[in-house]
Amino acid sequence: MKTGRDVVIGALLSADEFGFATAPLVVQGCIMMRKCHLNTCPVGVATQDPVLRAKFTGQPEHVVDFFFFIAEEVREIMAQLGIHKFDDLIGHAELLDTKKGVEHWKAKGLDFSKVFYQVPNDGSIATKHVETQDHGLEKALDHVLIEKSAAAIEKGEHVSFIQPVRNVNRTVGAMLSGLIARKYGHDGLPDDSIHIQLQGTAGQSFGAFLAKGITLDLVGDGNDYVGKGLPGGRIIIRQTNDFRGKSEENIICGNTVLYGAIEGQAFFRGVAGERFAVRNSGATAAVEGTGDHGCEYMTGGTVVVLGETGRNFAAGMSGGVAFVFDPDGTFGSKCNKAMVALDPVLQQAEQERTVDRALWHTGKTDEALLKDLIEQHFQSTGSPRAKALLENWDASRRQFMKVFPTEYKRALGELGAKKAKDAITA
Repeated sequence: MKTGRDVVIGALLSADEFGFATAPLVVQGCIMMRKCHLNTCPVGVATQDPVLRAKFTGQPEHVVDFFFFIAEEVREIMAQLGIHKFDDLIGHAELLDTKKGVEHWKAKGLDFSKVFYQVPNDGSIATKHVETQDHGLEKALDHVLIEKSAAAIEKGEHVSFIQPVRNVNRTVGAMLSGLIARKYGHDGLPDDSIHIQLQGTAGQSFGAFLAKGITLDLVGDGNDYVGKGLPGGRIIIRQTNDFRGKSEENIICGNTVLYGAIEGQAFFRGVAGERFAVRNSGATAAVEGTGDHGCEYMTGGTVVVLGETGRNFAAGMSGGVAFVFDPDGTFGSKCNKAMVALDPVLQQAEQERTVDRALWHTGKTDEALLKDLIEQHFQSTGSPRAKALLENWDASRRQFMKVFPTEYKRALGELGAKKAKDAITA
């Protein structure tokens, strides 16, 4: 979709909603270099490099103006067709001039009759959007969560309760988070103001968009898209007390967990599916194993994997850091090293002595950061794997690999050099 003409043609072919993607991106300054995954976008659209991001010139008003121009062209074409309302365009394929297209040599052998076919209609059949879809929101579990969390939302009190959950309960916590966001903005509530322990199997997108101040502690398992877009809340998933298996061999949640997360924490006492932490840009997570494509396109945050990973780990990873437990030395063959380097986790004293502080992720030594996250994972989930690693920490540390994006390392070095230069000239 690029022009008003495209919109009109879509309407004549029965569309009543339209999605634009590339064109508004170009309006914002994209020059289609096709380097989005390399962190080298020369116009600052798809990059974490502060030097390149400074080149971004897009403004919201540019996109608004673009759509005004689209609407103006649509109105001009409607006037030429003698159409007064946009709804009167929808489904009227007879207004399309198809002759040139059908007679074009590339169309030989193709039958478009079903595309342009119009169902005989005496007016009793709707040809455009006339009904509102019932999403069943009145049955959402979040209504119960909101009612039980009222004291925290209205009075700032600490609230804690237990709630059963089933796999039909999707996006648990999203409506509650929306209410908090409307009242308090992105800052949300103080940490752990609302602590909800859920028992059972959660539906899709458990903890999606979970606001700061909410902790969802799921005793059971989750599905796909746990923690989608996480903006600051805390998610815990762990097995029931009678579980007798090994958590590092047990699937605890589905695919695409923490997709696009920007902040917050997540602790999973078990193995996640494919594309764990894909496009994570700031959240902190600990998990005991992942499927293929872990940390794909990650741009920020910290991930700790206390077990095995699938193949193609860190593909397109341009920021943040991951620590992977690799006792048998096989992780190197599973990691996509096109944009990352694999480093050992140095002892704190050694890193303080040999590594420039400007290159420290989150301003901490790798050992301190890693050990702290494993301790938090143990405190949150009671993980036997985390406990065993902490009890023999010196040996455990040597078995971790640090996944460090090369572009992120370069950016940290440049920022450090700039700060040092500014301090000298100040």
